[in-house]
Amino acid sequence: MSVLRSLESKIAGLVEGAFGRAFRSEVRPVEIARRLAREMEEHKSLSLSRTYVPNDYSVYLSARDHDRFAGYEEALSHELAGYLLEHARRERFSLLSRPQISFHVDERLRLGEFGIAARAVSPPSGGSPQVAEAAPPSPAVAAAESPSGHTMVYSSARRLRRSPATPAAPPLLTSARLIVEGRRMRVGPGGVVIGRSRECDIVLGDANVSRRHAEIRHDGSDWVVADLGSTNGVRVNGQRIEGAAPLSSGDVLVLGTDELRFELS
Repeated sequence: MSVLRSLESKIAGLVEGAFGRAFRSEVRPVEIARRLAREMEEHKSLSLSRTYVPNDYSVYLSARDHDRFAGYEEALSHELAGYLLEHARRERFSLLSRPQISFHVDERLRLGEFGIAARAVSPPSGGSPQVAEAAPPSPAVAAAESPSGHTMVYSSARRLRRSPATPAAPPLLTSARLIVEGRRMRVGPGGVVIGRSRECDIVLGDANVSRRHAEIRHDGSDWVVADLGSTNGVRVNGQRIEGAAPLSSGDVLVLGTDELRFELS
């Protein structure tokens, strides 16, 4: 099991065990974790010898989504901070302090939507001024591009559009394959993680591919590809995806400069 999957399992065990039913149609903690990692990578700042990333993250939720976290918000924040700290260590990023994650309500957000504002903030005891903007804006000012301090709004609307009353189709456990450099590679029941790290299920040597770049999995009704916070993103049939996107047989995925073809038999 990869480190990413291990961390996600830890988060899932915290809030999706006894409380699993609460997250079947709302924002899921693992979705937040993945987006936090992506925001970290997209707000890198290079110095002469180090790559600095934000250490302060504000997560905005709808009132209903926020209520689901009441009672264990502090524990979840701690787990997410540990997730980001481990991600920064593996990518050799520098932090001004341990990551801090706070949750806020924004009434303008709908169920299943959440916003993230990332900042670099000097530790309280350091006495030096803040590195980034003084206060994270609300999701209402989110733009298509996200300079440091702006809030990016994400949505799980694709997942929410499924009727909970409709039973999910049986998972396609053995019929999915990826063609990688002429090799046919089976996508098993647990899906596959693709990246440059040797911990991944499918390892790519391209330097433009992140260590844990993307994941292909079955979500109960469709095969999907999800960007795991990569630096250069994932393209499906020439279009860059945000979050997870459904896959059909014959779709072409591009990670870095590597081209992969998805097939269903």
